[in-house]
Amino acid sequence: MTTHSRLSEKDQQKVDKFLQQGINETERKPFRPGKLLLWLIVIIVILGALSRFIGYLVVN
Repeated sequence: MTTHSRLSEKDQQKVDKFLQQGINETERKPFRPGKLLLWLIVIIVILGALSRFIGYLVVN
């Protein structure tokens, strides 16, 4: 199986060389779905409490 590139061989070599330099590389912390879920729960609880408070102010 061969792959066909829209770039010429010379241009592809330039792209490969640029990508190997690591200029665009950034170090990231690992993705933590538990932390994301915790923040989601916290935000939902805060918005729910705010909603109940506003409802309390409107009804009384």
